[in-house]
Amino acid sequence: MKNGYDVISTREPGGTEIGKKIRRILLEPSNKITSYAELFLLLADRAQHIEDIILKNLNEGKIVLSDRFFDSTIAYQGGGRMIKEDVLKKIMEFDIFSIKPDLTFLLDIPPEVSLKRLKKIDRIESQEIEFHRRVRERYRKIAESEPRFYMIDATDDVKNIHNKIKEKTMEILRRNNL
Repeated sequence: MKNGYDVISTREPGGTEIGKKIRRILLEPSNKITSYAELFLLLADRAQHIEDIILKNLNEGKIVLSDRFFDSTIAYQGGGRMIKEDVLKKIMEFDIFSIKPDLTFLLDIPPEVSLKRLKKIDRIESQEIEFHRRVRERYRKIAESEPRFYMIDATDDVKNIHNKIKEKTMEILRRNNL
């Protein structure tokens, strides 16, 4: 309990036991995974994640913070892997995927800067720079069309980024009378 709020933090992929196994498969640099196999592994993780973590905790009145969710699928698999948007939209229409966040932070950073900060490179981070540029561009397009997005310049100081996230989160909680 922090500031009177019951908060759970999770991530995708990897927020559940099954998700941790899927995450290892997805990120292992030696694994050669096709774009569609990657997509379906991520969706399997999401289905488990929604049922085991997100819905359970929302039903208990908790606030759920997730590192990545369905927008990441659209950005990475649609933008980065260039899977057709109509295919992604059809998949996202399934009932279990209809949950939307109240607020989404986009920590925007040029891929060249982001990749220099990494200490360890996984299978996805090792993709060519154009892949990362496409992902960033897709994220930015999503953010422009979705009012729940709050874009933050991730080249800023970590403390400033933290304060912006905290301020915006508190604003949304107050607005929703939480």
